Amino acid sequence: MNQELWKKAVAFHGHECPGLAIGFKACEAAREKLGIGVSDDEQVVCITENDACGVDAVQALLSCTLGKGNLIYRGTGKQAFSFFNRTNGKKLRVCLKPGITQGMDRARSQDYLLNAPVDDIFTFSEPNFEPPQRARLFQTVVCEICGEGTPEHKIHLQDGKKVCEDCFQSYNRGW
Repeated sequence: MNQELWKKAVAFHGHECPGLAIGFKACEAAREKLGIGVSDDEQVVCITENDACGVDAVQALLSCTLGKGNLIYRGTGKQAFSFFNRTNGKKLRVCLKPGITQGMDRARSQDYLLNAPVDDIFTFSEPNFEPPQRARLFQTVVCEICGEGTPEHKIHLQDGKKVCEDCFQSYNRGW
């Protein structure tokens, strides 16, 4: 285990925990199997299926962030991360094996996750989806109800007015 990288992830997250260890090891697996490292732009993309502690390791160690557009949240709730290398087209989905730390206390669980080989912790497959487009800049449109600026791809037309997501009243008849 790379202690320097673990310390970097812990410093970013704020404390040590088994959840952070999952993300740390997912990054290790992606580095080993895809040959990726820190992404200074959008060369590496991570689609995380959870919003738990491990996502902080992805941000700290691979520099995948919401702000750069190379960290995407896909809320299935699974401890799974799909990594895409835009430079060479390689991709990998890393998913925590169920129950591998069952019956362990928090400290033992974290220790096991940090020190076990990635092949013992995760299943590996190819993601069944492609990475999203690169991030784009959009024109700002002012909502005609609240007066706040919203990117044009998030604007709705309602009663002939341009309205933001917050002001839009969806029409749903139960379908």
